[in-house]
Amino acid sequence: MPYVNIQITRGASREQKAQLVREVTDALVRILGKRPEHTHVVIQEIDEADWGYAGLLSDDWKRQQDMAAASPTPANPDGATGGLMTETIAWPRKTRELHNHHFDSTIWNDFRFRDDDIVIATYAKSGTTWMQQIIAQMLLGPDPELAVADMSPWLDLRVPPKAVKLPLVEAQTHRRFLKTHLPVDALVFSPRAKYVYIGRDGRDVVWSLYNHHANANRLWYEALNDTPGRIGPPIEPPPSDIRQYWRDWLDRDGHPFWPFWDNVRSWWAIRELPNVLFVHYAALKYDLPGQMRRIAGFLDIPVDPAHWPAILECCSFDWMKRNATRSVPLGGAFWDAGAQVFIHQGVNGRWNDSLSVADVAEYEARARRELGPECAHWLATGQGLD
Repeated sequence: MPYVNIQITRGASREQKAQLVREVTDALVRILGKRPEHTHVVIQEIDEADWGYAGLLSDDWKRQQDMAAASPTPANPDGATGGLMTETIAWPRKTRELHNHHFDSTIWNDFRFRDDDIVIATYAKSGTTWMQQIIAQMLLGPDPELAVADMSPWLDLRVPPKAVKLPLVEAQTHRRFLKTHLPVDALVFSPRAKYVYIGRDGRDVVWSLYNHHANANRLWYEALNDTPGRIGPPIEPPPSDIRQYWRDWLDRDGHPFWPFWDNVRSWWAIRELPNVLFVHYAALKYDLPGQMRRIAGFLDIPVDPAHWPAILECCSFDWMKRNATRSVPLGGAFWDAGAQVFIHQGVNGRWNDSLSVADVAEYEARARRELGPECAHWLATGQGLD
């Protein structure tokens, strides 16, 4: 079913909307050679733009926010009949900035989206690097030499500063796939991009995060704490006891990194948008081929069937562990044990040996309270979403 995104000046009449829908339908007939049985039409009202149909008319942040705030539009304007389904999508709006030893969310205000951009979104240690490798290999592989860390930057990381990072991203000629760890309302969200969100049980996140943090070296702390522009306290070395690390993370919501529940909750709220795909870490573990085909379909990446075996090999955990320097930032220079410690074990459930029955019950109750039962169940199991 064709999916069409229409923009129209705020306050346009029903007649103008109906005329525009008819023009879109006529254009589809010319393109397809026949009238489609059904067409999904999304009407967005925006300010300061000539009405017409296309993607976003501007990359300007404020204009994107105007679009996101589009007022409701009649479901079926006069003349928009004959199998057309219309609706207005309330695209997410940026409502705040986030700054700490890692984040500078203002970079998204100056980022210029392209029509085919891909944004990989996660809380930290939830499968981000794995998804970067998957998308890189499907787009540009199979190629064991792809320098994925360079190709797919963490845009909102404040190191290097945005004055350095933005020109590098703008100069990329391949289809861009960027990563973010921000909640939705700290992003400039674009209907032109496609978003892949990866979730992972918070208990597994903490055990992986502890390994990441405990093995960081002096260069890591200097980059995060001493690069000019840091807002808020520095990040300190972790305690030696992982149970204490767990308590701090749970009691102080993501300490010493950033809030966990807010990140998951914000993305869950937009899971049904047409340009958002949810993937669970556990699903990648038990059915990597099926999940990769699902991701390729969502991103409209054509993969030669003959290339799948080599692509899958390059995306296996064992292969990534052996070749970690290609996918880990700066080849692993921030960790004393090198890139292999960044791609550590890739297993779930290590917390079972350390958390008591009471600890587990406390976490699960907190997850249901913070996220609601449906989201909490998905986050713990990867089940519950089609």
